[in-house]
Amino acid sequence: MTARQAQETEHSQSLARRKAVEKAVYAAGAVVWRIVDGKLRILLIHRTKYRDVTLPKGKVDPGEMLAETAVREVHEETGIRVSLGVPVGVSRYHLPSTKQKVVHYWAAEATEDAIRASTFVPNREIAAIEWASMKKARARLSYPVDLEILDFFEHLVDDGVLYTFPIIALRHAKALSRAEWDGADAARPLSERGRQQARSIVGPLRAFGARKIVTSDATRCVETVKPLARSLERKTVQTELLSQDAWEDGTADLRSIVGKRVRSGKPAVLCSHGPVLPGMLAEISLATGTIQGSYLSSAADLEPAAFSVVHLSATNPGSGIIAIETHIPKV
Repeated sequence: MTARQAQETEHSQSLARRKAVEKAVYAAGAVVWRIVDGKLRILLIHRTKYRDVTLPKGKVDPGEMLAETAVREVHEETGIRVSLGVPVGVSRYHLPSTKQKVVHYWAAEATEDAIRASTFVPNREIAAIEWASMKKARARLSYPVDLEILDFFEHLVDDGVLYTFPIIALRHAKALSRAEWDGADAARPLSERGRQQARSIVGPLRAFGARKIVTSDATRCVETVKPLARSLERKTVQTELLSQDAWEDGTADLRSIVGKRVRSGKPAVLCSHGPVLPGMLAEISLATGTIQGSYLSSAADLEPAAFSVVHLSATNPGSGIIAIETHIPKV
């Protein structure tokens, strides 16, 4: 094959991949679970129109990020509000229109409070919801792609990592450039696009149960988490120990901040700067006894307002990182 032929082949393959993405329909859902009398139960939905049994899921609305879609769809279809746990796979299949449907799934615990608060009644879309054992769920589910997702989920159960919590490493949203700002760098605010990004990530961050917010005291970081704090009705913890200035002059203390969050076992957002994020991810791996690798560098290489969710075992956080996923805002 000549260089020209190779170039043409690569170009045609690139076009094919682009067309496949354009044709794809994206959706998100969850394997919703609970423990009843010491036994695991999985939530199934019986759909009215299709007369099938499947896992709760639905298509992404315009402007939504996938995690946000998963939480919204679970609530709309079952009346249960959940926070997302570990990702449990992606299913792909073709619709009658020939478009490919791509569905991202997470594990999600249904707490007793959330179940009691559910106002579900049978409707035109969902005829019934059912809590089933793993064995019965396998027998009831209508589609092989759902069984593959259940297989992945069952591996988590077998590995003893059903209960998890996230530490979310967030890079601040887009700030004014240094050329546009003549004050101190730490006081540089968000741009208009950055403010839009900060608002757009509130739903996705809440989807993972974010409650505690710790941020660099730089203005661009504080402004990034402000919409989230307002939505949660919570105060932020602002510290120079996560700041870029402290990182550059050697006075940052990522270890104490990360260690405290790992020990707490509760969902948290840590907002900082691009140069600081690799150190933050490294400290999470050290605090959990995880072997470091290139995946950490990838998780730390974030665009403005992007974030990586590090999932840890709630019962044994020192057993290592279970999964890492990265989310990029659409704004």
